[in-house]
Amino acid sequence: MPPTTRTSTASTTKTPVHINVYDLLPPGRLSNILWTFGTGLLHTGVVIGDKEYAFGGHDLEAVTGVYSTKPRTTPPGGTFRTEVLHGFTYMGEEEREGVIKEASKLFTGPSYNLLTRNCNHFTSHLCLALTGYPAPKWINRAAGIGGAIPCVVPAGWVEPPECDVSDGEEDEERARLTGRRGGGRAEYQMQLEGPWSAVMSDDEEMSDEEERGKEKRRGGKRDEMGRELPEAERAQLERLEI
Repeated sequence: MPPTTRTSTASTTKTPVHINVYDLLPPGRLSNILWTFGTGLLHTGVVIGDKEYAFGGHDLEAVTGVYSTKPRTTPPGGTFRTEVLHGFTYMGEEEREGVIKEASKLFTGPSYNLLTRNCNHFTSHLCLALTGYPAPKWINRAAGIGGAIPCVVPAGWVEPPECDVSDGEEDEERARLTGRRGGGRAEYQMQLEGPWSAVMSDDEEMSDEEERGKEKRRGGKRDEMGRELPEAERAQLERLEI
């Protein structure tokens, strides 16, 4: 039986808890098909009142990765898909703030992991704490599938196994994967990255000055395992729930 969230305070109100869902794939046929089958690459946030709470990665030790925005603030490279009424909380405002603060302590920026501790894991944790029920599993299906079947998620999400190979063997393997001999690393990475290449291309085109300015506003570029983070999954540092 899920834990109760109703308090004995007479003035307690019933507050709705919504989940906003964003698609991180570029708009098009692929993203529509994956969305239809519930296997898209999704970002989510929990909406309570006039704030939407989400979790992202950064490299500041012992600092939360939980931040708040105005509801339906689309993350970089994302597309708003839907709003889900998850349930209700009977906690008062002070009690709700305490729950969010505790969640913020648990979800630090450096602990972010694309497959095992991402924004959707945070959404489920906060929903459970507020309503007694975790978020629906479909919001994080891509990460779950990716952990079991690495080939179905972007290559940067999964660390390749370490093995010792000679230079000749490495060249042969690269040629096999790129479909031709002489394929360079850029071609190899482009083939593996697939749909994420369009999401991340903006970073490559930015000037050094623009990049430094953006880094001041958003979190670090890699998760705890060294995987590169899409910009949508980097914490908004100026909005952290410290």
